[in-house]
Amino acid sequence: MMRSMFSAISGLKNHQLKMDVIGNNIANVNTYGFKASRVTFKDAFYQTLSPATGNSVGTGGMNPSQVGLGMSVQSIDTIVEPGGIARTDRPLDFTIEGEGYFVVRKCDENGDATGPVYYTRAGNFYLDDQGYLVNADGYYVMGSANSTPDIEETPTDLERIQIDYDSYTTVKFDKNGMVAGIDVDGNRVTIGQMAVATCVNPSGLNKEGNNLYTESNNSGPMRSAAPGELGTGTLAPGGLEMSKVDLSQEFTDMIITQRGFQANSRVITVSDTMLEELVNLKR
Repeated sequence: MMRSMFSAISGLKNHQLKMDVIGNNIANVNTYGFKASRVTFKDAFYQTLSPATGNSVGTGGMNPSQVGLGMSVQSIDTIVEPGGIARTDRPLDFTIEGEGYFVVRKCDENGDATGPVYYTRAGNFYLDDQGYLVNADGYYVMGSANSTPDIEETPTDLERIQIDYDSYTTVKFDKNGMVAGIDVDGNRVTIGQMAVATCVNPSGLNKEGNNLYTESNNSGPMRSAAPGELGTGTLAPGGLEMSKVDLSQEFTDMIITQRGFQANSRVITVSDTMLEELVNLKR
């Protein structure tokens, strides 16, 4: 059997995988806080027909003779650079201008936020029936919930933020994540402060779906801080981070991937024709 057919099969398989990633990127072109992915390839192992030799008496050195046996996927990377901001003018929409992720968490049967900790760039938040700040899936938005905010460095130590709108005439959010209420006497009362988490290698976070990420073995430990501290970005209320998908780049990659797939298909077709000629030699 010809080596070219096996090499081409690896090309077909991995170009299909790259097309899957491109398709997912394009599908999420309007997903707030989405980070695009990319696929990189590497050549596979080689069969050495003759090794390299050094020079000897009367002859010079010779280079090795090797035949490649296809390719494989080297990595599927996440592009973590911040996206643009879509202005919404909704007071509970937030964008992180810079590095970092909002911290959200599930609750247990008693309503306490003791479940898994998740991280997200999608800042479309809401209030539940008890005044807690939550995301679209009902996970609590975590931070410091007291009059003297003191953001911890461990996300699991953070608290839920509860806003009692009946006690204030106005509730305001600032770029440092501070949540403050104005009471009937015009006094400013600090309600809490939203937290932003970061890590050494954001590209190493696990994607969990629903715009959520979790810590992985290669992301480094997540640290939480007030927005603007420990290298985190500040908040921009009234806007949402747009998807980090460049359609022009995706369409270009799609064309290149399609041509690569077609070229590998052609190699299989030509190899099959050559084998057919070989089989028909006896006729």
